[in-house]
Amino acid sequence: PLGQSKLVPIFGTDYQTRDGTCIRDYVHVQDIAQAHILALGYLDTINGTRHYNLGSSHGYSVLDVVDTAKKVTGVEIPVEFHPRRSGDPATLVASSDLARADLSWNPQHSSLGSIIESAWMWLRKYPEGYKD
Repeated sequence: PLGQSKLVPIFGTDYQTRDGTCIRDYVHVQDIAQAHILALGYLDTINGTRHYNLGSSHGYSVLDVVDTAKKVTGVEIPVEFHPRRSGDPATLVASSDLARADLSWNPQHSSLGSIIESAWMWLRKYPEGYKD
């Protein structure tokens, strides 16, 4: 659709997951930005620093992402399967409990469909990114 890739490579279909592909946690960029703003305010109230994981606390498989992107965009997305990459864990999901407790942070755009829809709208508006 945007001519950026001919297909999506998927690395590994034999993981111990529901569909055999890796599970990853996805967070909308606006939610990440909001967490940074809250953290900057929180720094004024403490001595030292804190480190936070930001995530939705649940994950989606690579095939979930491709299928949802197809539904949201209405575009067929060809995939190409490859062997696993060395060192890739089957599941990577973040716990944001500390960010929720310290910053009262809660992702507002946590559904995969809304994350992809937002990205799709931006890509259609700026297919070559922002211009200088």
